[in-house]
Formats: sequence, structure tokens, C-alpha cells
Amino acid sequence: MLAVPPASSAQQPLIRRERVQLQLAGAGLAIKASLAKAKELGVNVNISVVDDGGHLIAFARMDDARPGSVYTSITKATTAATKRGATGPLPNADELNTHLSLAVENAAAVSGGKFTTLKGGIPIVVDGQVIGAVGVGGATGEQDAEVAAAGVTALTQEIEAAGKSAN
Repeated sequence: MLAVPPASSAQQPLIRRERVQLQLAGAGLAIKASLAKAKELGVNVNISVVDDGGHLIAFARMDDARPGSVYTSITKATTAATKRGATGPLPNADELNTHLSLAVENAAAVSGGKFTTLKGGIPIVVDGQVIGAVGVGGATGEQDAEVAAAGVTALTQEIEAAGKSAN
């Protein structure tokens, strides 16, 4: 069934033209910073960067990183981008609900495994808009999240610096 908007929506814009989009150079910068953080921590990980829809833009697998973590890094990035928030136990780390987290994991498996409650996925937010995410797999959840956050922080700081120098 097609949902028809109410008549008053005729005054609403039909499209949004102003949109920030993550590019390959930005994804590469995030990977470079994430790799540096992983080396600092002494962990070998897989790093994925996706766009706002969860589509893979860039990927790096460090030497000796676990091959099985390739898929978890991509899933973490996809989840963070499409959920519009960091990955981790649901509803959030402060209110751990193991049964809910397991139920979501099982539902995700049935639907193709495109959602995870594992730590290590961090969204990239620019001007209040999620433009993508970094997902890391291969170390502990906390280390994965720290490596992903380093990539996101480096990218957003570079974007902010470029914006200031343009003004």
C-alpha cells in the first residue's frame, strides 16, 4: 500500500539539495588514523569505512588480523551508519540488557546479518548529519571502538579545519 502524505505537505520541499557526502579521500584519512591508533595499541585489526547508507567505501586489513573479523568490521560500520549511533549492547552500555541484545543479534542473522550489537562501530557526523561510519574488528570491543573513534576524530577534525580555512 502506498502511503499518501496529507494535503498540507504540498508546502514541504520535494528534495533536499544541501547534503554532505563522504568521499574516498575522507575514508582514506579515517583508515590511516585508525591504523595509527591500532599500531599504538599493539593490535591487528580490520577497518571498514562506509557511507551513510552502509555501503563500503574503503577497507584495510592489517597483517596478522583475524580473517573472520573482516565481516564484523563491515557489519559494525554498516550498523553505526544506518542506526545513526555507535554500536554496542542495546539499549546502551549504561543499561545492559543481555536478552534484548541477543534477540537483536538473532533477528539480524535471520535478515542477512546487517546489524550487530558488538562494540567497534562509530558514526561519522558532520554538521549534525551522519555521513558514514568506521567499523573495526579483531581486538576487544573496547579496543575496536577506540581504533574506530580515532579514525572518526581525525576525519572530523580535518573537515572542521578545512571549513575554518575556507572562511
